[in-house]
Amino acid sequence: MTDLTHSTPSRRGRPRNFDRDKALVRALGVFWRCGYEPASVGELCRVMDINPPSLYAAFGSKAELFLEAVDYYERTFWDEPWERMRQEENVYDAIHNFFAAAAVILTSQEAPCGCLVVLAAINVSPDSKDVYDAVKALREEGRIYFRERLQAGKQTGHLPADTDVDGLALTLNTLLEGMSIPAQDGISQAELKRIAAQAVRLLPQL
Repeated sequence: MTDLTHSTPSRRGRPRNFDRDKALVRALGVFWRCGYEPASVGELCRVMDINPPSLYAAFGSKAELFLEAVDYYERTFWDEPWERMRQEENVYDAIHNFFAAAAVILTSQEAPCGCLVVLAAINVSPDSKDVYDAVKALREEGRIYFRERLQAGKQTGHLPADTDVDGLALTLNTLLEGMSIPAQDGISQAELKRIAAQAVRLLPQL
């Protein structure tokens, strides 16, 4: 996935025994619950157990903290399922297994329920355009990954030659993003898996 962090911020002023990953996990919860802009530095500092100067010393700004938290979230929860989808030999198995894994991730107690990339930075002011653009590009990566996998399936003869790869990739990515809403609303994992199971049915049969 794209690395959303732009530079390594100064460690000056960072508290002793600072666990960066633990701080990012705690920040994730705030950003997921509140959204990017409503999440205050005060609340972030409270849950991360640091003071504002330490936050700025460690991460640079709230925007940089958010983007690093998103990058951590993507690497921790999504990089492996995307890679498995790429490597799966049969395109039908690849799509089925990816969406089954997505249903688990989106309802996992170890991750914010619903995709942080979809939910946390959609409605932002012009002052936060850099954050919006970075997360929008990350969402776009999903469509690209689907397109590449579908194109590979078409080239190997698993998908019909007239498959609309672009349209199907957009549809699958929209379904993936849409699954975040019921996940945030508390849908059960079993119910979300029923939604996920429909994804492979969108693929044309030979």
